Amino acid sequence: MSVKRVFLLLCIILFGSITVVEAKNFSYWQVHNMPQGVEKDYYIWRFLSQPTTTAFQATDIIKEVDHLNKKLRVAYKKKTGLNAPAPTKKVSCSTKVTDWKRRSEANRYFKNGILLLQQNQLQKAADAFYEAHNKYEERWERDKCLFWLYLVTKDKEYLTELKKSYHINMYTLLAADFTKSRYPRSIVVPNVFKRSSYSIDAKNPIHWAKVKAKMNKPSTDLEDLADDCKSQETIGMYCYLKAKACNYKKSYFPMPYRDIMKKFSKERQALLYAIARQESRFVPASVSRSFALGMMQFMPFLVEHVAKQKGERIDLDDMFNPKKAIEYADYHLDYLEKYLTHPLFIAYAYNGGIGFTKRLIRQKNYFRRGNFEPYLSMEKMTNVEAREYGKRVLTNYIVYLNKLGKPTRLLPYIEMLTDPSKTDRFRK
Repeated sequence: MSVKRVFLLLCIILFGSITVVEAKNFSYWQVHNMPQGVEKDYYIWRFLSQPTTTAFQATDIIKEVDHLNKKLRVAYKKKTGLNAPAPTKKVSCSTKVTDWKRRSEANRYFKNGILLLQQNQLQKAADAFYEAHNKYEERWERDKCLFWLYLVTKDKEYLTELKKSYHINMYTLLAADFTKSRYPRSIVVPNVFKRSSYSIDAKNPIHWAKVKAKMNKPSTDLEDLADDCKSQETIGMYCYLKAKACNYKKSYFPMPYRDIMKKFSKERQALLYAIARQESRFVPASVSRSFALGMMQFMPFLVEHVAKQKGERIDLDDMFNPKKAIEYADYHLDYLEKYLTHPLFIAYAYNGGIGFTKRLIRQKNYFRRGNFEPYLSMEKMTNVEAREYGKRVLTNYIVYLNKLGKPTRLLPYIEMLTDPSKTDRFRK
């Protein structure tokens, strides 16, 4: 037995379990040869954080960064004492700029509509929502405007139009609830029997980076590429590509890892699935720009915190294992559910933190009874990421409860948001 193992064993006997976040070592050439992208950025950060990496190597590898985030800046400065150089900017094509300007205008109209509602200027609010609807290009954003036009005018034609939408979102589900109709039929739960793809390691971020690179080539047939990823282990990649291939006319709701999930209640299964679908589309090797990791997109600090609580030794790359990602997410959800009992608020906390959620819902002008509530509170949040994330996770949750054999409608979950006794333990 090595000296290190003897020391650790003695420490465990004397002091209890010890948590160490283990660190794999990566060579300069390993990282250098990775394809450009956020996955390589993550491994550049790992490389910069290694004690063995030299300042000279750091100044060389930092030039290969695609997106310079705070973690990279801090690691680089700690290694070299210098500020990291900005990566070369990519020039956006003019059509994208035009689309972005149009969406920005639509956002202004919609935001103004929400402000006018709060001033009880209903006709002006309706006009603003109508203008926003005409400018938005994304289907879910147009659906949002149609929903608010119905709330303001009570004209059921807007609900009729909403029910024609192929998109699965909070607004289309509520349109079905208001009219006592079936939920949209564009929900797809794929059945995949092949266990794995021989050429793709689902737990390897670099393999996923290569799939994305192929996906973005104009010459690539997305249906063929999806077929290459058609296996149980790569179900996330498969559904991601299938959705893109049909221009998101169908909504894929895979239900993988049934052997792991079956031990949980249906509510917990639905919540884990709902979050995973929103966080990563079930791609185990996902890496975000802020280096949230894996299928459940755990931030490194949270990985370390949960590992410490569980008394485990872990490397950050272990989050690319779906079993470990689900285990850690389940542990974290246990903590969140000590204070929050509604899936929307749990989603806010998963995305923005429990402190953020507590401050939000304890404000007197949020999630209280009143005109257009709780819809108004769900739209006027200033944290745009948490706002949209919460709505999508809640929608996913309802879909998955139904797919798990528990018939559920969205409207009752919306209606309980203004009743603290049914949603959280922060409000009295």
